[in-house]
Amino acid sequence: MSVTSDLQITTEPRRWPEPRATLRLLKPHTWFPPMWAYLCGVVSSGVNPLDRWAFVGLGVVLAGPVICGMSQAANDWCDRHVDAINEPDRPIPSGRIPGRWGLYIALIMTVLGAIIGYQLGPWGFGATLLAITAAWAYSAEPIRAKRSGIWGPGLCGLAYETLPWITGAAVLAAGAPSAAVILVALLNGIGAHGIMTLNDFKAIAGDRAMGLRSLPVTLGPDRAARVACWVMAVPQALVIVLLTFWDKPLHALGVTVMLAVQLGAMRVLLRDPEGKTPWYQGMGILFYISGMMIAATALRGIGG
Repeated sequence: MSVTSDLQITTEPRRWPEPRATLRLLKPHTWFPPMWAYLCGVVSSGVNPLDRWAFVGLGVVLAGPVICGMSQAANDWCDRHVDAINEPDRPIPSGRIPGRWGLYIALIMTVLGAIIGYQLGPWGFGATLLAITAAWAYSAEPIRAKRSGIWGPGLCGLAYETLPWITGAAVLAAGAPSAAVILVALLNGIGAHGIMTLNDFKAIAGDRAMGLRSLPVTLGPDRAARVACWVMAVPQALVIVLLTFWDKPLHALGVTVMLAVQLGAMRVLLRDPEGKTPWYQGMGILFYISGMMIAATALRGIGG
């Protein structure tokens, strides 16, 4: 009798989300890129961050834990059937986030993001609404941009890098960023397309089963890795050219060094794309984002 009771207790479905599973649903390790991009925008604005420290802190929280966390919850909810194949231990397919709680968490954070974004003024609020739209368009039907290996990573890269960069610059300067800031932010967002393509390597089996046409699925791992490397490298090379043209040779040299290290890491990646992708994500991307901050520092003197 007691054994049966114990089995009934352990197999009873959860009614409320498990706290640790909720944190995992929001994926804190993904918050850094948009937070970093926002800080790049702050630096590139040319405004002393201490003069508007509240907007700096609020923007970082909004870009990372709130909007990025919301996008992760929305993506996991919309991907729950794919995750049941690829990673059944994730919070939603494992049942630790039961019922429709994954959707409820994403919706609550959507509203919270809009409220916080409103505090950042017209530029911050407008950018927040764009980020929210991009997050849902990436994951949810009928758009579900992630079905495409071109539009999905592209939208994600622009939302993770370009948009927070421009937002940080606009919020600090209380106005439109310069053309130079927008151009460099756009190039870094385009380069992030390659980073997002590498992120698709871990889900090849599930994406193929569910009809998602990521580049690793449509091109195969080897060709997709080569495309990702070119997409990451070319925009950085263009940033180097622009910094040289804008008479920022030391900054151009700094970005060149960062790119050179990445090119060396890419050679390792291309020997075994599926096996080496986690290693590259932990090492190569560090030098990508370092180059972003070097470029942002250069833009301070160009009238950002």
